[in-house]
Amino acid sequence: MKVKFWLIPALVLVSVFAQAQEKMKIGFIRVMDDAQAMVAHEAGLYAKHGLDVELVEFSSGTDLIKAIVGGQLDTGVLGFTNAVAWASKGADLKVVGGAQQGYHSIVAREGTEIDDVADLKGHTLASQKEGSTADTVLRGVTLKNAGVEAKDVNIMGVSPAVAVQSLVSGRVDAAFLFEPYDRIAQLVAPVRQIYEIGEVWPFPCMVVITSGATLEKRKDAVWKSLDAQREAIEMLENQPAEAAKLIADYFIAEPTLKTLKRGELPREQVIEEAIATQTFSAKLDEDDLGRIQELADILQSQGALKTRDGKPFDTAAILDLSWQQAREL
Repeated sequence: MKVKFWLIPALVLVSVFAQAQEKMKIGFIRVMDDAQAMVAHEAGLYAKHGLDVELVEFSSGTDLIKAIVGGQLDTGVLGFTNAVAWASKGADLKVVGGAQQGYHSIVAREGTEIDDVADLKGHTLASQKEGSTADTVLRGVTLKNAGVEAKDVNIMGVSPAVAVQSLVSGRVDAAFLFEPYDRIAQLVAPVRQIYEIGEVWPFPCMVVITSGATLEKRKDAVWKSLDAQREAIEMLENQPAEAAKLIADYFIAEPTLKTLKRGELPREQVIEEAIATQTFSAKLDEDDLGRIQELADILQSQGALKTRDGKPFDTAAILDLSWQQAREL
């Protein structure tokens, strides 16, 4: 078939437009750690950067990383431990940006006589599923530093929402939570915070992950999504009230939250207070990279990560920080 030359420019334009509008799928988990992805979507920041983004929710980082490995997602905001565990098995994954520093607290029910981490012995603690980033730092940092062995605590791996419900009903004595579920638990259950890992062992809890293949094929789109999420982080830091309005219904279904001591609170206020406790960062600095390696070493010591030669896994192998270097962050 002969193609008329005067059609070629139009065909090129159509091709370029189609590529620019190709849908980008970004995975997230419904926790404050992933707020940048939600805010970027709700504030129209992805669209501002020329992206047609579909946010895809997952209930766990394990399921999210499987979707990235399988090619169903372009990028995702999730815990680093998921990436390193899969990469050690040969998965082609890349950490391309930061998201949120680790702020995980332990709240204990009143009357349990749990005043510090050491007091958790013999008690039931709700946490995340085994192998998750939260579970890794709970066992490998929080309990270990307090001289407590995981076997001495009855650890229940449940979702944050179920953990809060279990605190309310008295099914568990304590919970290892991140925002906004930490905030919600302190408002609706008879609990108090006894520990905050972000104060003693700050670490990059959530990062932005993609596959090597996606980064190679859609580098421009991946970078644009990082630009949008960086702007979302700026909103979270500088306009928390506006950010809270955009994402409050992601966490609290009803317009208000009935609390034990403060009456009915607008859900936007609860989420704004939760945002204020967090440290978001699109950049991974040298301290973060050091913690990332420590997390990998902890996983290896726990038997959750194995290398073929038995040597420590070098996390530099799955880092691609070219975006932050280009943006001079």
